Amino acid sequence: MNEAAKVAVQAPGSVQGELQRDRNRYHVVPAKHRARTAGAAVAAILIALVLDSVLGNPRWGWGVFAEWFLSEPVLSGLGRTLLLTALGASIGFALGMLIALARVSRSSLLAGSAWVFVWLFRSIPLIVLLLILNNLGYLYETISIGIPFTGIAFAHWPTIEVISPFCAAVLGLTLNHAAFSAEVIRGGILSVDQGQLEAAAALGLPRLRQARRIVLPQAMRAIVPTAFNDLISLTKGSAMVYVLAMPELFYTVQIIYRRNLEVIPLLMVATVWYLIILTVLSAIQVYVERYFSRGATRSTTSSPFDDLIKALAGFVLRRRPRRRETALSGDSRPAVAPIDSEIAGDANPWIDQRAGGEVVIHNVSKSFGTLKVLDNVSLTMRPGSVTVILGQSGSGKSTLLRTINHLERVDDGFIDIDGELIGYRREGMTLHELKERDVLRRRGDVGMVFQNFNLFPHLSVLDNLVEAPVALGRLPRKEAERLAQGLLARVGLADKAHAWPRQLSGGQQQRVAIARALALRPKVLLFDEPTSALDPELVNEVLDVIEELARSGTTMVIVTHEIGFAREVADTIVFMDRGRVIEVGPPASVLNEPQHSRTREFLSRVL
Repeated sequence: MNEAAKVAVQAPGSVQGELQRDRNRYHVVPAKHRARTAGAAVAAILIALVLDSVLGNPRWGWGVFAEWFLSEPVLSGLGRTLLLTALGASIGFALGMLIALARVSRSSLLAGSAWVFVWLFRSIPLIVLLLILNNLGYLYETISIGIPFTGIAFAHWPTIEVISPFCAAVLGLTLNHAAFSAEVIRGGILSVDQGQLEAAAALGLPRLRQARRIVLPQAMRAIVPTAFNDLISLTKGSAMVYVLAMPELFYTVQIIYRRNLEVIPLLMVATVWYLIILTVLSAIQVYVERYFSRGATRSTTSSPFDDLIKALAGFVLRRRPRRRETALSGDSRPAVAPIDSEIAGDANPWIDQRAGGEVVIHNVSKSFGTLKVLDNVSLTMRPGSVTVILGQSGSGKSTLLRTINHLERVDDGFIDIDGELIGYRREGMTLHELKERDVLRRRGDVGMVFQNFNLFPHLSVLDNLVEAPVALGRLPRKEAERLAQGLLARVGLADKAHAWPRQLSGGQQQRVAIARALALRPKVLLFDEPTSALDPELVNEVLDVIEELARSGTTMVIVTHEIGFAREVADTIVFMDRGRVIEVGPPASVLNEPQHSRTREFLSRVL
């Protein structure tokens, strides 16, 4: 033991005080980074040399630069450049979005046509495209509106008059930008997790609303950085229209320096203006990226872009006559009306739903290539029953669950709920496959809770619950919000209504997913291994909610590996192996006295 330690043992109070006073006198010397210091010195010297060269060399002609920088011809050319950029970017991006949607379409003709468009206009250099468009009059003397292939024309105009140099410039920039934007947008769409599409489809959201509310807002996180790069390229590329003798910024500068021979000062005028434009675009990009990254992280920091939206919203609301429902909460979301007592009171909101539906699976088979996942499966699930499907991984459990709401199309057989098919219309012995909008509408009777939650990360918890009832026209928004608040209260998350999904734990996210499925008041609830993605300590909070639901009268079909939970809540246990139903019966029979050897082997491993 050293001397300081001995003294500390003898008189801890006094020694500790002396040591603290000694520490307060310590002087900390930061570590020296000589290479970093040398690099900074070299950078400073280079910056000083460049500034001295640019500002100290009279041949740069800064006086001429100052004379022409804000001159009327230059500002006129600048305005035309900005107009061409705005038109080419806005029209091109809108056209690119349509082309991108066509590229991912299930129609081979649409997808192929969109691919040809992208291939063609990405391949043609912009300057060549501009010249071709400006000289279309040599190919087509007139532009007509009429009935194709008949020679009947209702009106026609000379091509040279319709496609002026300005029109040719806008068309060229638009087509070029659309081709590049289409691929950027398609990449963003493909970046959206497949589970988001399945969740939207399971909720019965129409395809257009899926694209507008679910897919594109999430895709924008991937689209925005590259889209702004293309926008900046378009801004600089607008200088190409000088070949059409269009007096935009670069062409105007050329005209001036050809007259006064001050080449460098006039080129610097154009350069500085381009730097200003691109700096503004880069600043806007930061705010747009922040806006579309809402919910992508656990951070809740707001950006100036959000503050601008709030300010504009407040100004608009002050200009309108006041209404009770237009009041805004502190986070710019509509204020939620008070929860009705019948929804948020002692009565359980899901007990008042319609009675559970009867699910009948008739000889269903399903293959993926040469792999047969479901082999002639037949089952009947009584109204209000709780059916648990067990089996090892790859036995077809999840696939069978997904066929019930037609997320997976079957190869043979069919499934009905209360005698009504989800994916087909029956006429005698013939089944006619329904159009997707009809399938989506019927899915509203079948709620689904996914293994990985599949909450919409860009929507708040409340909006996740409200989206489907409002989109399908089942409830007005105010009533949907009251129901959503009541459901959140019942799953213990009333205080999380305005949180983002990524701010919640796994167990909380799964409980939100259950509440979202219940918001449509479905006849049947499907659970695809609802606890497998959770930490062990979070499993019970989800199972407690499902156990309470099991007493509600809604028909429930649960795929799970939780044998104890299955024993407690299930009316029927279904054991599957290699795509077939091996054994069916009450929990006491199947779990305690299994009849099939494969069932006994499985239970011996998991119990």
